Amino acid sequence: MVGAGIRREIFIPSPHAGASVVAASYYTRPQGLDLISIAEIMQRSDTVEAADFRYSPDNGRTWAAGEEFPTVGVRPGGRLRRAMRAALADPVTGRLLQFYMEGILPSDDPLEGFRQWVTYYRASEDGGRTWYVNEQIIQQGPEFNADHPIAGVRRHHTGFMIGDIASRPIFLADGTLLVPVLIAPAGPDGNYFNAGGGYTYTDGAVLRGRWGPDGRHLQWERSELIKIDPNLSTRGADEPTLEVLADGRLLMLIRGSNDKKPHLPGRRWMAYSSDQGRTWTKPVPWTYTDGSAFFSPAASSQLLAHSSGRLFWLGNISPTNTTGNRPRYPFIIGEVDRRTGLLERQRVRVVDDKAPHESTLLALSSPSSREDRETGEIVVNMTRWGANSAGNGRNDYNWTANAYLYRIPVA
Repeated sequence: MVGAGIRREIFIPSPHAGASVVAASYYTRPQGLDLISIAEIMQRSDTVEAADFRYSPDNGRTWAAGEEFPTVGVRPGGRLRRAMRAALADPVTGRLLQFYMEGILPSDDPLEGFRQWVTYYRASEDGGRTWYVNEQIIQQGPEFNADHPIAGVRRHHTGFMIGDIASRPIFLADGTLLVPVLIAPAGPDGNYFNAGGGYTYTDGAVLRGRWGPDGRHLQWERSELIKIDPNLSTRGADEPTLEVLADGRLLMLIRGSNDKKPHLPGRRWMAYSSDQGRTWTKPVPWTYTDGSAFFSPAASSQLLAHSSGRLFWLGNISPTNTTGNRPRYPFIIGEVDRRTGLLERQRVRVVDDKAPHESTLLALSSPSSREDRETGEIVVNMTRWGANSAGNGRNDYNWTANAYLYRIPVA
């Protein structure tokens, strides 16, 4: 059920029964209409079977097939798995950057990634046709290497990741690149520790990237950790999204969860930074501008700055308390007060919702959003997960799902 004035169309159809398509599209240069599209095929949770790129010279009117990126392989230590993440153009150098995660999972269990995931970036000077850099993100300093890539992470014990395609990196005005990431925390034995008892547990952080002395490779530093009390969010601080407020502070919105403790309120959380992402305030529940709280499921969301100067949020709000990840509908767009970073209640509207005939397993989440450079519309790539499931239980889940494109006019 699409909201008033919003258009929805199939962007990339499911290739076969049991396959979901997760798609995203990005401008490849600071100006112009060249786009790159990334499509991933999934047949189970948190696992990518294939990834393909397409290119468009005319703002998505036509597309040409491009790179096929390998996401599965066999290695001595187990199954190699990769998952694609966001891309963005550097407004100063014009280069296209694209990110992905990689891990070798001993028994191919997605949860093993919390001991294995590391993150890579690629850089292109021809709009993503070729990549002159494809390297693991490793923090500056003599103590860091491929197995100890950033503070708090030691491969095979803990990992770090960009949580979702909605966790989009941003450039600051001074050219600093900020990448929101998740870190699987270590317990007393040095191994990943799930402090909240939910499905997973992570802390948030921000990686700050700057072009190094050669001007062609990024150098990295890590922010302090962003933590949420596991007694308040059982899966910790998950899938952050970032944007800049009117006074130059950074706003971070964070996915929380009441998984395994449904008596807790399902909340979205917020934190601020006044030093370009190095340190952050203690996260608190995100509210409307009048101070009232709302319910939000454990699902990714995205902040998006518009050329009009307005700041939008795309995510889920529930009329009643949530239970872990559900319900992930309706999916809404709201406007954020750029002075306070709070949500304006009167500027929230529905983008899509469950139709009466659809399963309650429907999930409208993991948005990848951008502003259309010709029309000013907000364009959202999103998959309608589980819409055609036969029932409402875990065993009824149908993975067949198309990737959709939504066009939201900005009034």
